[in-house]
Amino acid sequence: MRAIFLVDNGSLRPQATHSLRRVAAALSEQVGDTVQAASLLHSNKIPAEEVDGIPAITLGPAAERSAEAGATEIVVLPYFFGPSQALTGYLPERMAALQARFPQVKVRVAQPLVDERGGNDLRLAALLADHVRAQLPDRQAARVALVDHGSPLPEVTAVRNRLAGQLSALLADDVHCVAAASMERREGDAYRFNEPLLEHLLDTPEFSASGDVVLAMLFLSPGRHAGEGGDIAEICAAAEQRHPGLRVRPTALVGEHPAIVDILATRLRQALDGERFLLEMPAQPPNA
Repeated sequence: MRAIFLVDNGSLRPQATHSLRRVAAALSEQVGDTVQAASLLHSNKIPAEEVDGIPAITLGPAAERSAEAGATEIVVLPYFFGPSQALTGYLPERMAALQARFPQVKVRVAQPLVDERGGNDLRLAALLADHVRAQLPDRQAARVALVDHGSPLPEVTAVRNRLAGQLSALLADDVHCVAAASMERREGDAYRFNEPLLEHLLDTPEFSASGDVVLAMLFLSPGRHAGEGGDIAEICAAAEQRHPGLRVRPTALVGEHPAIVDILATRLRQALDGERFLLEMPAQPPNA
């Protein structure tokens, strides 16, 4: 028996759980198999009454319940853009703890949304381009900033930069320019690869001049960063105060576009077929 989980990092905001459940339900319908929504951390602390009376679940306990019910295969489908530390560090440790209790269970982790070595898949960039075009002013080409959270791993920032390049090519002459930025970064030169920060980019002459900046939101679900009144909104409001005439127009979030389900379905099929996956942890022999 197999259990499939669509897994995000987790948030204390109920909107993030609602979003994850919506995508998991759409994916279940498309692939013809049940895909459960789970988070790595945090979401189980949300009061049940804020998420339709159904408690949000985290992956570790949910996978253990599946194993107790007879599952011999756990498939984790990351709802992540790239190979973050949550996927390469915390997740293997948590699944190793699962296998310590249930050695008969095999674990396979699919590739994240952007598979850097899996071919030139433009679907995520095309999704972002759709969102940008929906915010373009009618009579003038705008500047575009693609913003993500910021990461301690250069491999994750490389994913964002790759998407910025693809987005620039897809938008072509529709916009003046496309630049990548981070919402935040850790202190120290070791994390300088996250620059520019969004607040710094919006202070440059190219982006602070009067007119529109379309902010392409490289976030999957609403939360304290990308949600209403969140960190991104505060950064943009402060920039507009510093630069009269500047107007920042945020796009919809990536998880709000229906095409996200197609990308996830591909990653899931690749993992199930053994074609492409991020990690595999085989079941242990009975006498191991």
